[in-house]
Amino acid sequence: MGLVIESRPSELAYVERVWRSRSEDVRRMMSVATSHWELVFWEHRGEAQAAVLGPEAKASPAPVPEDSVFFGISFALGTSMPHIPVSRLVGGSAEIPDVTKRSLWLKGSAWHVPDYDNAEAFVRRMVREGIVDVDPVVPAVLGGAGPDVSERTLQRRFVAATGLTQGAIRQIHRARQAAVLIQEGVPAQEVTHRLGYFDQPHLARSLKRYVGRTATQLSVPDTTEPLSLLYKTSLPAPD
Repeated sequence: MGLVIESRPSELAYVERVWRSRSEDVRRMMSVATSHWELVFWEHRGEAQAAVLGPEAKASPAPVPEDSVFFGISFALGTSMPHIPVSRLVGGSAEIPDVTKRSLWLKGSAWHVPDYDNAEAFVRRMVREGIVDVDPVVPAVLGGAGPDVSERTLQRRFVAATGLTQGAIRQIHRARQAAVLIQEGVPAQEVTHRLGYFDQPHLARSLKRYVGRTATQLSVPDTTEPLSLLYKTSLPAPD
């Protein structure tokens, strides 16, 4: 069956998306670039593990543990854990120690391991206990609001809160949106025009860098090396 992924949006402002997946007869996937950091839990051969995964600035192949079950919380842009700076996690991860199937230790306290249906309750506790914070400038600017700080300060705050520049975030989101449209059957020429690429070679370079696939490859899914989570989203405001 390959890699089966289910996801849903969240009504909680701190959370971008909640997802779960399982792997069957697949050993590798293409990890698509993402501007969001995630808290991920998985179980492999009876052993439970968890980690904070940082943003990914480009696509790259990644191993998939055989017959494993995963659950993840993808956090909204601007949300961060101050004790684990996201700027240090780009392209990397931080393991969470002492995880069992039912509990984990997080910043000196015992927590119940969340699941797909109660992820928001887990994040609300993180907020109450000061483990998660948000820089309100980031979501406001991405939503189209004018910044009330200098350009230099704005870029510094973007990198501190997301690990990426505003321009990099926009490029990643645009490439992911292009990939979704092509998978839905929209011609590459129309995608180029709709999303503001200069020309089709510009689109091709973006897809290869951020999605790891050409437009032709996206139109014919690869079950031997499936893509990580892709979903429809609105583009960030232009920088």
